Amino acid sequence: MKEITCECGHLNPEGTILCEACGKPTENDKAEEKLLDMRYEGSARRSQTYNKTIVDKVWNFFSSVKVGVWIIVLLLSASSFGTIFPQEGFIPQNLPANTYYENEYGFAGKMYYQLGFHDLYGSWWYMLLIAGLGISLVIASLDRFIPLYKSLKTQKVTRHESFMKRQRVFGKTSIQDKDTKLELSNIKDGLAKRHYTIREENGNILAEKYRFSRWGPYVNHIGLIIFLIGAMLRFFPGMYVDEVVWVREGETRPVEGTNGQYYIKNEGFIFETYNSESSDEVFQSAISRAGEGAIASNFQTNAVLYERKGEIIPGAEPELEEIKEHAIKVNQPLKHDSYAMYQVDYKLNEFKAMSFDLENKETEESLGTIKVDLISPEKKYDLGNGNSVELVSYFPDFILDNGEPNTKSRIPDNPAFVFRMITPQTPSGEISLVAIQQNIEPNGTNDYKMTFAGIETRNVSGLTVRKDHTLWLLGLGGAIFMIGVIQGMYWNHRRVWVQLKGNEIWVAGHTNKNWFGLKNDINKALQDTSIDIPVDQVEEDKGINTGKVEK
Repeated sequence: MKEITCECGHLNPEGTILCEACGKPTENDKAEEKLLDMRYEGSARRSQTYNKTIVDKVWNFFSSVKVGVWIIVLLLSASSFGTIFPQEGFIPQNLPANTYYENEYGFAGKMYYQLGFHDLYGSWWYMLLIAGLGISLVIASLDRFIPLYKSLKTQKVTRHESFMKRQRVFGKTSIQDKDTKLELSNIKDGLAKRHYTIREENGNILAEKYRFSRWGPYVNHIGLIIFLIGAMLRFFPGMYVDEVVWVREGETRPVEGTNGQYYIKNEGFIFETYNSESSDEVFQSAISRAGEGAIASNFQTNAVLYERKGEIIPGAEPELEEIKEHAIKVNQPLKHDSYAMYQVDYKLNEFKAMSFDLENKETEESLGTIKVDLISPEKKYDLGNGNSVELVSYFPDFILDNGEPNTKSRIPDNPAFVFRMITPQTPSGEISLVAIQQNIEPNGTNDYKMTFAGIETRNVSGLTVRKDHTLWLLGLGGAIFMIGVIQGMYWNHRRVWVQLKGNEIWVAGHTNKNWFGLKNDINKALQDTSIDIPVDQVEEDKGINTGKVEK
């Protein structure tokens, strides 16, 4: 690219508005009568200079603040749409997601599913938006930070006349009959009392403080980028787990999200409630409203954690080694190897097994009893003497779907069975559908029936399994972001230039914000001198729309 050589000898990149060294406006600054545009010190930004290759066009696109804002708007809009219906992780697991959303919410639910809003935070396009925001933050920051840093590092103490006169705060004072060295010394002392860092060159002064505040927005961006990286890492295997596992009493199940590495056994579930006799007075009114035994005082799972040894062999029982025992209560999780298992839910008295008698309808004689395990029922039950019962079909959560028996889920909340009853008198068997308080025969001519003989129940414990290796990244990103906010909000970069011009002393000042604070510093610094207080040319000039200043 073509470089611009300033009269001070400094080489500036093409696109520079103000010389990085002396501040003299270049030929790119056409508005000679306006106050200087001091954003990024008038330096050349890559996005405003390079526009030839595809890399340049991509860089220029993502460096735009408008693009970043629009990406944020799209992310916020998508996130709000994601709250219209529940996410896939919070819907009943007995139905496929596409069926559930359409059945529950109609056409809107169907579109909700097809557009990917049902799994919003794991959808490819949402991840693409987050990645786009991260790219925008990186490119926009580099596009502005590098030239700004270079200009501030390169700036000289002695600045061009045009640079001085076109600052917002500017003034000049004749010193024909005054001690120049004493005046400059008093100015230096006044600025030093205001905690300015003083640089001198050929009798000229550059006083500067709080330069670090200029990096606040870029610190913000670093914090946001780290936060976004942490959010995206949650979708990488092994980095983040948030699953629910239901374990029945006496049951051993693999822990969700551990790829079969760990197993949990429910040794017993304890459920305790407040009662009017043993509870404090503070609970008495609540107990009277809810009823005796309705408010839980404690529910816990006496759990045993196992680790699988060896590889998973299909069809074979895993070899397990006991790791630890723990009574899992609310806010007292079982923790091991970055995993934590919390007690979050329970289900009391779930059906475990049901018993039935094979009975002669005419004589009411029982030919034997069968016991059906509602989790893993057998196909055939032999009662001896040529009597047996076959389980033709099993519906754990029975419903009639268009007149046909079906099940809503695999959980035995409303079990129903289709039995084939075989006896020496009926060798081909008789069919009967048996459900709770129902006994349906195909034609009502069966000689035998299945009658309810008893039920066994057990409690089920709901545990949340969590693992989060991204939490420290999210915390770090948030902390860095807040540091950037404080850095840029409570401080502002202030500079004061004092230069000898013949028999005059020129004073100019600039800040990125809080002009009142800058002018107050200059006024106090000049109190012990005979130097005139510089004026705010924006306030003084009634033609503020044109930005004209005295030349």
